[in-house]
Amino acid sequence: MAEKKRTEVDWEDVRVFLALGRHGSLSAAARALAVNHATIARRIQSLEATLGDKLVERRPEGYILTPAGRRALTAASDMDSAVQTLGRGGPDEAPRGLVRVNASPALALGFLIARLSRLPVLHPGLDIDLGTDLRAISLERHEADIAIRLGRPQDGDFIAKQAGAMAYGFYGTPALCQQVEEGAPPVFVGFDEANAYLPDAVWLSRAFPQGRVAFRAHNQYAQAISARSGVGLAMLPHYIGRTEPGLRRCALEPAMPPREIWILMRRQDRANLAVRTVVDELLRIFEEARALFED
Repeated sequence: MAEKKRTEVDWEDVRVFLALGRHGSLSAAARALAVNHATIARRIQSLEATLGDKLVERRPEGYILTPAGRRALTAASDMDSAVQTLGRGGPDEAPRGLVRVNASPALALGFLIARLSRLPVLHPGLDIDLGTDLRAISLERHEADIAIRLGRPQDGDFIAKQAGAMAYGFYGTPALCQQVEEGAPPVFVGFDEANAYLPDAVWLSRAFPQGRVAFRAHNQYAQAISARSGVGLAMLPHYIGRTEPGLRRCALEPAMPPREIWILMRRQDRANLAVRTVVDELLRIFEEARALFED
C-alpha cells in the first residue's frame, strides 16, 4: 500500500483536531473519542505536518489554538457539518445536519428539552445536541453552534438576538412560606460551593448576608426539587417556580432583578439553514412562553 502523501488531509486527523480544539485538553478530547492521549498527540502532529502549520500551543491552562489553528478549526467544523448531512434525504431546502445548542442545566432541564426536542420531528434531517454547562462555552472554538446566555453579550464576532427576560422570585412549600411571611427568619436552598461565583449565588449572599443556606445543589432545577421537602426557600426563575409541583411564590423581598436572555450564533453561520432554523425556533419558543418568564 502506498504511503499517504503529506499533501492529503486525513479525516481522522481532522476529527481528532476538532475534538482537541473544542475541549481544550488531551484528556477531554481522549474521553470524547474513546482513545488514549498518545493517539491524540500523534494525530495532531500528523495534521500539522500535512498542513505545514503549527495549530496548537500547550499552555498551563490547556491547549491554545494558534491563528492557523483557529482557521483550521473553522474549516474542520465545516467538514464535520458536511459529514453529518451526507446520506440524508429530503428536499434540497430542508435543514439537515447536527446543530449543537448550549444552555445552563436549569434552562435545559426545566424548559428547553420538552420544547426543542420537537424540532427534529418537524425536520427529519435535523439533529440537535443540547449541551448543559455553567461555564462559558466558546462559539469561536466551535464548542457549540448556538449559545443561550443571560445578560447582554459584551464582545465577540457573533450575532446576538434578545429572546426576552428572566425574572426571579422566592419559592417554597406553602407551610414554609407561611412561616416566613409571619416573621420567621428565612432559610435558603442555594448553589453548591463550586458554583458560588455565579451571579445568582453572589446576589443571594449579598442580599441576605446572615441567611442560612441549609441545602446546596448544582443548579436551580435541582434546587427546586430539594425545596419541595421544606428544607428552605429557593430563589428560582419563574419558569421553574411556577411549574414545580408543591411550591408557591413567597412574599419575600427583595428578589433578584430580571436578566436578559440572549441567543448567540457565529456570524459566519448566518447562511447556515440548520443553525438559522434552530435559532428561529428558539426565539419562537421564548416568545410563546414570555408570560412564564416575566413578572
